[in-house]
Amino acid sequence: MLKEKYKDMVKVWPEVTDPEKFVYEDVAIAAYLLILWEEERAELGLTAKQSFIDLGCGNGLLVHILSTEGHPGRGIDVRRRKIWDMYGPQTCLEEGAITPSDKTLFPDVDWLIGNHSDELTPWVPVIAARSSYGCRFFVLPCCFFDFTGKYSRRQSRKTQYREYLDFVTEVGLACGFHVEEDCLRIPSTKRVCLIGKSRTYPPAGEVSMDEQRTQYINSRRGRPVSPPSEVSVPLPPRATVGHAGHPDGHQTLDTGAATGRAEIRADQLWLSGFQPREKAERVRNCATLPRDFIDQVVLQVAHLLLNGEQLNTGSASSSSSKAWNRGGSLSLAEVAHELAGETLQRLKRECGGLQTLLRNNHQVFEVVNGRVHIRDWREKKLQRQPHSEAKRRLCSEAFKTRMCWFYSHHPDGCVLPSDSCPFAHGPAELRPPQTPKRKKPVL
Repeated sequence: MLKEKYKDMVKVWPEVTDPEKFVYEDVAIAAYLLILWEEERAELGLTAKQSFIDLGCGNGLLVHILSTEGHPGRGIDVRRRKIWDMYGPQTCLEEGAITPSDKTLFPDVDWLIGNHSDELTPWVPVIAARSSYGCRFFVLPCCFFDFTGKYSRRQSRKTQYREYLDFVTEVGLACGFHVEEDCLRIPSTKRVCLIGKSRTYPPAGEVSMDEQRTQYINSRRGRPVSPPSEVSVPLPPRATVGHAGHPDGHQTLDTGAATGRAEIRADQLWLSGFQPREKAERVRNCATLPRDFIDQVVLQVAHLLLNGEQLNTGSASSSSSKAWNRGGSLSLAEVAHELAGETLQRLKRECGGLQTLLRNNHQVFEVVNGRVHIRDWREKKLQRQPHSEAKRRLCSEAFKTRMCWFYSHHPDGCVLPSDSCPFAHGPAELRPPQTPKRKKPVL
């Protein structure tokens, strides 16, 4: 029913993300939650539909569907999306950063949702537990975050995904929830959700339980864990006993939407070091690094692989009669050891660092099993498989639109003759790049 009702969102999707994946994934998650909440109302004898807050709501479609289906709630995300303006006034979406603290509590909300909520994922059970005794949570973990940064693996016998799911389950248990696990039918490889519907302790045990939460959170950063008698964190006006009702607007959360950050005192923070996502989404795949910096690293790594043989700085003729020097191979660690410290620091600020930069320059390098090689385009020609019509068209559009690195820099020139090389041997062969037409989504 929901697919039929919301399928037209695919046609008007204004974001750069794949509309078919995100629309149908959020429709499926909404269907799961609606049925889960319907069963809960029947079990508890409730008539009013549950309220919710979606932390890190992204495009806001899940909030829109749940609100349209009669559940009062809102979504909060650090960055506003273009599609938000299309939903209408009945869908409440707020732009603001959330830093887990005494100021980010929701005592009047039934459910907290963390749908691919990134750095907030392990905090969702904590915020739910401290908001009220009747607050529950639903999380769908995706990216691996701990309380103050990326999650570090501790076991090699499990997949990273399985280990992270166990960690978030552990957080829920430490917060006093009975945690249930389920697998959703959604178009995603990360489709296991974790649900906390009930507590392991009575309402009267809230104070001692919150001391245990504090100890557990502190232990994740290696901070000393105080005995329960020495815990000096006072219980704030949270975890009120009783069943939550509907949200009353903005009383319990100051996201700092006007300034982009909330003014939170140090004594209100639950753990120092937490960093919400930046409001402006940075591209960190080495694509925005200065071209001269990238070229310098490429030349330096190629020089290492070619055993120090001098590289050409201008044009060179095609492969000469002598054997073409394909160089050796080095591990990523060996390559990194030869680079300047300033260069490495700059690369570490990018996702994937050195490996990403080398793989981005796939015309020159191959990175296989952690080792770097000079690419030999003769092998690619031998291994070529028949391409689909779309692939052949894309290749023909890109043919000779970039200069051949080997023609310009390799001491032996390019290993392929000009008519076989997909890159230009000299400015005279360069063709203007063609902008491919985007395929329209099909329902």
